[in-house]
Amino acid sequence: MAAKIRRDDTVQILHGRDRGRRGDVRQLFTKNGRAIVTGVNMVKRHRRATNPQEPSGIIEMEAPLDMSNLALVCSNCDKATRVGFRVLEDDRKVRFCKRCNEAID
Repeated sequence: MAAKIRRDDTVQILHGRDRGRRGDVRQLFTKNGRAIVTGVNMVKRHRRATNPQEPSGIIEMEAPLDMSNLALVCSNCDKATRVGFRVLEDDRKVRFCKRCNEAID
């Protein structure tokens, strides 16, 4: 099954405290339908030093977001869009923007 959102895609946040912000997908968790977006959904974690090289203290990191709260940003029309699939003449399956009807990849 082809994924509508892939790694290194630019996405826009649809719901939550970071609504409207954009970022690149850094990591996907397909089993539970979540994704980590660079610079979005920052949380603070208190960490204890487990070895001398790792510092202790409060560390800011990105938390995973549900993929239903993300929309792919089309590179052609520069808007958040829904994604469709189509098969080209050379039997390649590609994603396309449902707003401007252009192939994404």
